[in-house]
Amino acid sequence: MKFTKIAAALAATAMLAGAATAQQNLTAETANATGVPGNTVLSLGEFASAAGIANIQVATGQTLTNSVQNVAEGKTDITATPFILPFLLSRGAGPYAKLGAETGAEYVDRLAVLYTYRLGAFTLSAYNSSSVKGWDDLEGKTIYNGPPRGAALTNARGVVKIATGLVDGEDYTGVQVNWDQAVKTMTDGSADAFVLPSSFPDGRHTQAVAAGAMTMWSMPKDIFEGEAAQKYMSAPGSGRLEIPLSEAVQAEGVTVISEDGMFRGIATVGGEIVRKEMDEETAYRLTKAVLDNLDAIKSKTPFLPNVSLGEIEDTSTTGMCGAMPLKYHPGAVRAWEEAGYTVPDCAKP
Repeated sequence: MKFTKIAAALAATAMLAGAATAQQNLTAETANATGVPGNTVLSLGEFASAAGIANIQVATGQTLTNSVQNVAEGKTDITATPFILPFLLSRGAGPYAKLGAETGAEYVDRLAVLYTYRLGAFTLSAYNSSSVKGWDDLEGKTIYNGPPRGAALTNARGVVKIATGLVDGEDYTGVQVNWDQAVKTMTDGSADAFVLPSSFPDGRHTQAVAAGAMTMWSMPKDIFEGEAAQKYMSAPGSGRLEIPLSEAVQAEGVTVISEDGMFRGIATVGGEIVRKEMDEETAYRLTKAVLDNLDAIKSKTPFLPNVSLGEIEDTSTTGMCGAMPLKYHPGAVRAWEEAGYTVPDCAKP
C-alpha cells in the first residue's frame, strides 16, 4: 500500500510537471518580416518555443491597424503595434472611425503591453536616378508612404506635411501597398521617392539598393527643431531620433545626407501587445523569454541593437504613459522587475 501511494504521488508529480511545461498554441501578427516588428515577433516565437512556453504561429506582412483590432476581438493572441494605433482606437478615430469612440475605448481596455521598441524613424529616400533630390522636390511627385490604413501611412503623411507643407492627394500622389510588397514597390518604378520608417541599417533599403544607388535625407534641422515637429514628436506613438551621422549607417550604395553631422527624424515607437485576459504566467514567461535572450535577438540583424529593445525606464523612449492608453501586462511587469529593471509607475496596471 505504501509503495502504491508513493508511485501514485510520483505519477501525479510527473503529470503536473508535464502540464507546466506543455506548450500552448498561440497566434501572432506582425509587419514585414525584415523590419523591426517582424524580427521581434519572430524572435519571440523562436525563443518561446525553445523555452517550452508556446508554439507561436506568426503571420507576417500584416497591416497592424487590423492586427490590433484582431487582438482586441480575440482573433489573434499577440501583435506588434506602433502606439499611435491604440491611441486612435481609444478614440474611435482615424482608421477606427467606423468602430466609434465607445467601442474603440472598450477594445483598448482589453489590451496590455509586454515590451517596447522603436519601429523606425521616418526618412525620405530616392534612387539617384529620380528627379527627387531632397525634401523640396516632392511637390507633384509620386511617393510610396506605407501600407493602406496603417499607422505608418498616418505618420508619413504627417512628416511630409511638417517638412514641406504638402498634402497627400492634393500636392503629391501617395502610393500605398502592404509591407510584403514594399521592396517590389520601391524597385519597380511605382514611386519617385519613399517616405518610410527606416532603421540603421534598414532592411528594405538594403534589398532595394540592388536596383540602383540611392540617397536618404535627414529632416532639416530647423524643421526638426520647430514647434510643429516638436509637438508631433511628443504625441502618442511618436518619438525623436537624433544621432551622429556616423551612426546613421545604411547599406553600401545608400548615401545618407544631413546638413551637419547629425541625422534627425521623427520616430515611431511601439511594442508587442496581448489581451489583458492572457494569464499572468504566460505573459510573464513570454516577456522573460525576450529579456533572457536580448543579446541573441539583437545579433539577428545589424539594426536590432539600435531600436531600444530591452529598455523600459525612460518613457520618452518607450512611448508609454501620457496620452498612450496602454499599460504593461501584470505578467510582463513581474518579468521586468525580476530581471532587475524599474518599471515606471505610470506604466503599471
